[in-house]
Amino acid sequence: MSTTVELSGNILGADGWRHGTLRFGERILGLDGQVTTDLGHHEDVILPGFIDLHVHGGGGRDIMDGSDAVEVIARLHAQHGTTSLLATTMTAPPADLEAALRGIARACAPNSRTMGAARILGVHLEGPYINPGKLGAQPDYVQEASLAAVQALNAIAPLRLITVAPEMDGNLALVRELSAAGMRVQIGHTAGTYEDGVAALAHGATGFTHLFNAMSEFHHRKPGMAGAALAHAQYAELIPDLLHVHPGAIKAALRAIPHLYCVTDSTAATGMPDGAYMLGRQQVHKCMGGVRLADGTLAGSTLTMDQALRNLVGLGLELADASRRVSTYAADFLGITDRGRLAVGAYADIVVLDRDLQLKAVYVEGEKIVFTDA
Repeated sequence: MSTTVELSGNILGADGWRHGTLRFGERILGLDGQVTTDLGHHEDVILPGFIDLHVHGGGGRDIMDGSDAVEVIARLHAQHGTTSLLATTMTAPPADLEAALRGIARACAPNSRTMGAARILGVHLEGPYINPGKLGAQPDYVQEASLAAVQALNAIAPLRLITVAPEMDGNLALVRELSAAGMRVQIGHTAGTYEDGVAALAHGATGFTHLFNAMSEFHHRKPGMAGAALAHAQYAELIPDLLHVHPGAIKAALRAIPHLYCVTDSTAATGMPDGAYMLGRQQVHKCMGGVRLADGTLAGSTLTMDQALRNLVGLGLELADASRRVSTYAADFLGITDRGRLAVGAYADIVVLDRDLQLKAVYVEGEKIVFTDA
């Protein structure tokens, strides 16, 4: 964009807080002001836009719907400060996955971002290479590992992140092959042991999908996959809606995993009233602040990233630390250097909040998002 915009307030830059002015067009042009530790009580705070690497839906639409669903979802999440995201698929029959990926491909093609919407960075393929004993809310369309099948899907839309259960036959070799091909692999939907987790990390896996959920639990004589993450992970995603994970477990993970980052695992029910919605081929129900299958199993969330930030601060994190966990660390995990930070040359993905951490403005690549009632 050609117009230069200026924002003033307490700005979280790469070297900490500055009280000053941020200048930007499509990208950030300048950051001026004095380093400060006193944010004041009446000044806006200006943070990097949020990055969500696990988004199934929102606004009544599901990623697996294909067609224009991705654009609806990306607009809904931009209303809550998410400036870029990974469209996340469900374990599904091959024809369903291919149809969903074609819709995602259109949305994440160069120069294709819908006005008013978050940038689609690519796909998080959550399965189908998972353990049928740890499906969580995934339907049972698990497939055997195949590099050729993954490459065929990647030819439809860019796969930036793949969730794999390493203990399943052939999957450990797949982890190595995918990592060698430059794809990020997370361990998830797994009944694997601690040793399976350590082996997967040695084979190139670099993270864990929704830590603690749909994985073998920690026990002091049988640490499981959760124990492997706590002992060895540099990165892991976690859903901080205070329903999926107890605050005490969140605090333990924050102490153990240096670059723990937050995701929403949001569903079509996000931003919608209580009722029935679809998650892939399964019906889910939004009620009592959560989303569940008919048997009570948690089935994603209705969390948004602005609320994730507030929840982290409510748990006692400093705002700068909380900000990194909803933006910078996710970008770092994907190897993205021009998002998730307020620095000259980076995309102007920006959120402006008041001192109660309520959103006042959102910019995606310099475009100001117009807030609606969504």
